[in-house]
Amino acid sequence: MFEKKPSLKSRIAEGLKPTPLKKRITFSLSKMKVQLRRLDNTLHQLENRDKRLYDKCVKTLSEKNTAAATMYANECVEIRKIARMTLASQLALERVTLRLETVREFGDIAFNMNQAAKVVSLIKDNLSNIIPEVASKLDEVNDSLQDLIVEVGEATEGSLTMASSGEDAEKVLKEATVLAEQKLKDSFPELPAIPTEEATSERTAK
Repeated sequence: MFEKKPSLKSRIAEGLKPTPLKKRITFSLSKMKVQLRRLDNTLHQLENRDKRLYDKCVKTLSEKNTAAATMYANECVEIRKIARMTLASQLALERVTLRLETVREFGDIAFNMNQAAKVVSLIKDNLSNIIPEVASKLDEVNDSLQDLIVEVGEATEGSLTMASSGEDAEKVLKEATVLAEQKLKDSFPELPAIPTEEATSERTAK
């Protein structure tokens, strides 16, 4: 259910005795992995719904009901758009978690943390209209990453790395989208060709 926000007392305690950096990165990673599982569950639900609608599309097409077949096919197209965006977000978020795990173990925090935050922010924006609950949690993760960036001094040199980090973040998401499209071709069968009403009328007339 809903997670409680830190109390004023806990925030004051955090200010007086901050949690070690590695532990805070671990906490952010844990929250991201929860969202990864949610995205995975969403994908399974989309696949199951697409299969049901695909079967209905094929059945109604075999019954010469092109209107119903078109309706089911169009719904499949919309589901696959959402699935592509969801899978791309999942793949990009997986890359972020791997990067943060590397950061946690080997350092190079300033630049890599900024890149990770940018990717999370882009994913959050993409999911805001289709899976708002995940987008909301990623917004919290992004806030945590931004706090860490400030803590390690990134705020003072952000102007030097912000542009390249933004470009890298967009590149990560584009690469994830291409990979998602390839993976979905294996998961979702190609939709059958549905004749237009004109073609159906011509065949009936003959």
